Amino acid sequence: MRPAETSSERFTRVLTATVLALLIAVLALASPTPAQAEGRIRIAEQFGVVYLLLNVTRDQQLIEKHGKAAGMDIEVEWARLSGGAAVNDALLSGAVDIGGAGVGPLLTLWDRTHGRQNVRGVASLGNFPYYLVSNNPAVKTIADFTDKDRIAVPAVTVSVQSRMLQMAAARQWGAEQFNRLDRLTLALPHPDAAAAIISGGTEITGHFANPPFQDQELAENPKAHIVLNSYDVLGGPSSSTVLFATEKYRKENPKTYAAFLAALAEAAEFVRAHPEQAADIYIKATQARIDRALLVKVITNPQVQFKLAPENTYPLAEFMHRVGAIRNKPASARDYFFDDAATAQGS
Repeated sequence: MRPAETSSERFTRVLTATVLALLIAVLALASPTPAQAEGRIRIAEQFGVVYLLLNVTRDQQLIEKHGKAAGMDIEVEWARLSGGAAVNDALLSGAVDIGGAGVGPLLTLWDRTHGRQNVRGVASLGNFPYYLVSNNPAVKTIADFTDKDRIAVPAVTVSVQSRMLQMAAARQWGAEQFNRLDRLTLALPHPDAAAAIISGGTEITGHFANPPFQDQELAENPKAHIVLNSYDVLGGPSSSTVLFATEKYRKENPKTYAAFLAALAEAAEFVRAHPEQAADIYIKATQARIDRALLVKVITNPQVQFKLAPENTYPLAEFMHRVGAIRNKPASARDYFFDDAATAQGS
C-alpha cells in the first residue's frame, strides 16, 4: 500500500482529483468530440485487477499489433477514471470511445441511450468475486450496519457494487426497501477506500471493493472480514466489469474495433498462461504497492476467470428494471451487448 497519509492530505488529494475530473467532464460536454475515423481508439479504464486485460493490452501494444496485421496504424489513447458515472459521462461526451466499468453503469447507459446512441457492451473483462469488506467487528451481515457506518463504493447508486448492495438489501428487507443502505454509501476510489479500511479510525467501516484491494484489506487488517460476496448475491460466478461503446463508433470503425477485440482475446490467453508475468505487468502499469505473491494468488484464484464472454449478468438487469432503475427491460444479455462472436454465448 502507499505510505500513510493524514486525513487532511487524503481529503485534499481526493478533492483536487474530483475537481479536475469535473472540469474535464464540463469541458468535454461543452465541446463534444465526434466519433473518430478509423485508426484511433480512446479507452477509459479504472482501478483493480479487473482491468488486467487492458493493462496487458497496453503493455504489449496488442491493439497496435492487430491493427498492423490488418494493414492499419492505430493510435491508442488511455485514461484512468474512478467510478461508472465518470466513465459514462466521458463516453457520452465523446471524450472516450470505449468505457470500462461495472455492469450497472452499462445497463444505466444502455437504457438511457436506447434508440439514440445505443450504447451496448463490447466484452466482459472476466469473472471476479467482489467482496463487501468491513473492519467493524460488530458488522457480520448487511443488517448490522448502522448510521455510524459508511460504506465506500466507486460511485453511489450507479456502480455495480452499489447495485449489488441494493440487490442484497431487497433480499434482506423486501423489494420496496432496496435502497435502504444507499444513505450509508459514499463515493471513493478503491485505493483510498482500501487505505481507510486497512488503517481504520475513520467513518469508513465498509468497502464494496474489487480485487486486489479487497484482498489487501483482508491480508493487512486483522479486523477486516467479508460481509458479502457478489457471487452469493447473483447466484454464482458472474462478470461484473465490462467494456462498452456507442453503436456509432462500432459501425464507423470496424477495423479498429476488430483489432481491439482481437487484442483483448490475446491478452486473456496471455494472463491465463502467464499469471506471474501478468502480475508484473499490473504492478508496472498501476505502480501498485502490493505484495507480488498476494497479487499472483488473486490472479490465479479458481473463482476468477479471464474471458471476454459475459456470464450471469442478466439477474442484475432484471433487478434494475424491477426497481425502476432502468425503464427498458432487456429480454436477455444479447439486448445490451453487441452481436459479436466474442459475446455471442454470453448471459
